[in-house]
Amino acid sequence: MSARTLIAVDWGTSSLRGAWLDARGQTVEERSFARGILTVAPGEFPSVLKSCFGDWMQGPDALCLMSGMVGSKQGWLEAPYCTCPADFKDVAANMVWVEPGHVAIVPGMSCEHNGLPDVRRLQRIPDVMRGEETQIFGALQLLGLQEALVVLPGTHSKWVRVQAGRIQSFSTFMTGEFFALLRQHSILSRTLPASDGEFDSEAFDQGVMLALRSNSLLHTAFSTRTLSLFDRLPAAALPSYLSGLVIGEELRAQTLQTNAEVVIIGSASLTQRYQRALALRDVPSRRVGSEATWAGLWAIAQTLHPNLLKQS
Repeated sequence: MSARTLIAVDWGTSSLRGAWLDARGQTVEERSFARGILTVAPGEFPSVLKSCFGDWMQGPDALCLMSGMVGSKQGWLEAPYCTCPADFKDVAANMVWVEPGHVAIVPGMSCEHNGLPDVRRLQRIPDVMRGEETQIFGALQLLGLQEALVVLPGTHSKWVRVQAGRIQSFSTFMTGEFFALLRQHSILSRTLPASDGEFDSEAFDQGVMLALRSNSLLHTAFSTRTLSLFDRLPAAALPSYLSGLVIGEELRAQTLQTNAEVVIIGSASLTQRYQRALALRDVPSRRVGSEATWAGLWAIAQTLHPNLLKQS
């Protein structure tokens, strides 16, 4: 692998990011485009990839690995899920090659949770992720960890348990999506300001703490309106307060130990909020950014069969 150029691509629902990595796995250049898979018509994925990163891929030794929703049913080519537990070697062994030896898609991962034993169809509940597995493996490499509890905040947040370098299980929480629904399409939208504005740390903390002490977001969410009605919180603070409520609700569902560190992977704005919320539960944490994706794709590339990595 050391002799080849790696084009690392994170192709999600709403965005397309790529990095050109040198022979040591170091980032030479990064690019980002508003060309998520929902903007790409069937059959146009090759041309979009070429238009965005074609100059990087001109060399005969270029290897392009893509992770994220590009491997979904709505993407370029469906990459079947790897079943937990699995490590990055298992993921590498199940790559879907678009162009053998040159362009491949990283599979997502799936796991199952206990459902309802007396309901036949709900005895086991599946969960899935695409792209997060690559970020997790990258973060483990960057931090030198084999055991970790990892959270990836976002529209659909993932809480992931890693043991012996293998993803054992994970759970999805629709935190970001619920925030957007409450923010834009509920009665709360009439109270909230048009834009989120500056982050209000005190209001956020109040939201987190209320959620941690309560039993349900269905109850606490309405306080966003009543606190405004009785002038207990200024309108500008309400988005931060609501953010604290939904993130606090997510944390309330977790079994966390005060001496066990949590690894948070994602954008700076979101990981900072989660780190702050975890601190309110006396849980230490470390944050990793977008570099986790590139490190993960690099780690996966190192495990590929030598015959696939030989230069053309």
